[in-house]
Amino acid sequence: MHTTTPGPAGPAISRLGLGCMSMTGTYGSTDPHEAAATLLEALDSGVTLYDTGDFYGDGANEELLGRTLAPYRDRIVLATKTGVRRTAEGLVPAGSPDDLRRACEASLRRLRTDHIDVYYLARIDPAVPVEESVGTLAELVAQGKVGRIGLSEVSAATLRRAHSIHPISAAQTEYSLWERHVENDILPTLRDLGAVLVAYSPLGRGLLTGAVHATTRYERGDFRATAPRYNGDDLKANLAIVDALTRLAAAKGATPAQVALAWLLTRGSDVIPIPGSSRRLHLRDNLAALDLHLTAADLSAIDAAVPTTGAQGARYGDHGIRLIDE
Repeated sequence: MHTTTPGPAGPAISRLGLGCMSMTGTYGSTDPHEAAATLLEALDSGVTLYDTGDFYGDGANEELLGRTLAPYRDRIVLATKTGVRRTAEGLVPAGSPDDLRRACEASLRRLRTDHIDVYYLARIDPAVPVEESVGTLAELVAQGKVGRIGLSEVSAATLRRAHSIHPISAAQTEYSLWERHVENDILPTLRDLGAVLVAYSPLGRGLLTGAVHATTRYERGDFRATAPRYNGDDLKANLAIVDALTRLAAAKGATPAQVALAWLLTRGSDVIPIPGSSRRLHLRDNLAALDLHLTAADLSAIDAAVPTTGAQGARYGDHGIRLIDE
């Protein structure tokens, strides 16, 4: 397994992590036995970074990781997120000190561990200064319950405010061939601060694998059914990008997912993709990207095939967009 060492004192971690959100819904129904088997195969394959969140499946995702990976705790880097709670209307911010302390204790129980390696504030609570939220997370670090602090979906300015209170080790946001907004301000800021970028949805929530078509009907409960980018005219426009990527991959004897991940791996050793998978077959396909070499000509062809503006349409619906710190 290829590894990288984020930051001057960070532990060596696998070059690809595993995003676990899809193992308990989000993109439709899942098989919990296959999800557990996928976690164990990832472990056997050398994957050390596992990413979850307390609001994934209302805690069920953390419970799955706790049941499956607790016996191997010393072999993994465990990351989870908090700072939002689920309501009938959707996710709402919950970044007060009391919210964060309660959430941490609950996550520790579900994950069957005494510490969280990387604890992310998933969204910024507009009612709570980020300095106050990060200060509470810093208390959890001092107590030994948290190793490092991360933020998710934040602006460069917020990163700097948070970092002034306690070192921010990682920021997590969407980054892929067709979603490159982080390259403008966020990635340069992280590099200035000595932090890493953890890239979620590196496969465009499955679209960059070629698995979705114009006639695809999403299952009930699938996040993509309500996000503009994955529907209607936006989807039709974005499938042209997928078609171009598929042709480029075929010329390399690879899958489009492998090319998309290999491209991200060229962005720097401080960019750590966490492709999600709840099936072993997809995990194996993703891990093969580690051995796929993209030449300068390949990278030029990819740049020519993917519009500089990226995918068409918003990546979240109106409610989700309002939760993003800009």
